[in-house]
Amino acid sequence: MGSLGRAIYTVGSWIRGTGQAIDRLGVTLQGSNYIPEQVSKHRTIMNVFQKEPMISKDAFVAPSAAVMGDVLIGRGSSVWYGVVLRGDVNSIRIGSGSNIQDNTLVHVAKFNLAGKVLPTIIGDNVTIGHGAVLHACTVEDEAFVGMGAILLDGAVVEKNAMVGAGSLVRQGTRIPSGEVWAGNPAKFLRKLTEEEIASIKESASIYTNLAQVHSTENAKTFDEIELEKLLRKKFENRDEDYDSMIGVVREVPPELVLPQNILPENKSSSKAVSL
Repeated sequence: MGSLGRAIYTVGSWIRGTGQAIDRLGVTLQGSNYIPEQVSKHRTIMNVFQKEPMISKDAFVAPSAAVMGDVLIGRGSSVWYGVVLRGDVNSIRIGSGSNIQDNTLVHVAKFNLAGKVLPTIIGDNVTIGHGAVLHACTVEDEAFVGMGAILLDGAVVEKNAMVGAGSLVRQGTRIPSGEVWAGNPAKFLRKLTEEEIASIKESASIYTNLAQVHSTENAKTFDEIELEKLLRKKFENRDEDYDSMIGVVREVPPELVLPQNILPENKSSSKAVSL
């Protein structure tokens, strides 16, 4: 942060302090009639030790996620609701087109039993399932980590490898490309089929498109949301006989049509290990 940046930051702190002082004065004047108000201090993007997250403008970060410190998120990647990316004592790097699903925790290591300082690195087109925990590990391009899996310090999931849901990958474990590992501790289960390997990349692509929909929805104003409610009510499906009797032809307006590649009936039927 340069001299100008520090000056602006200082002025901002003064203004915020003044606002808090005015609020305290107002509370004092209200006396016994004061009604406490709880204001959420949650910040989706937060600096730590002057380390600022760097997020591509094409990435989606859900409002309830928390991205802190030395974190880099690449183009088209998505960080979903309730995710915590804490890059305080080391760095977190997420490539392009990857998805970190709801309630996942990603942290790094400054001290561990091996005496290594380890960041967390997630490659391109990676899928991290709901509720996973990644600590100071590496997940290479087009790999898949199932729901609730735990990856400990120094673990490496190679390209096109898969970690089964609920598995524990111990420190320093390397999962070779094209293999499925599962269990506690995680062990080799079987080889992935070509169809399953293809489905990993497809899963990442589906989430990239779905993230665009969520990003648009989260950016809508109150008035836009209310207008959409009216449109949905106006164009809701009615009995065909009823519409025919009154001579109505209902067409769904473009703003209510989801992208074809995220509609359930258009998803590929290829088999894959469940997230």
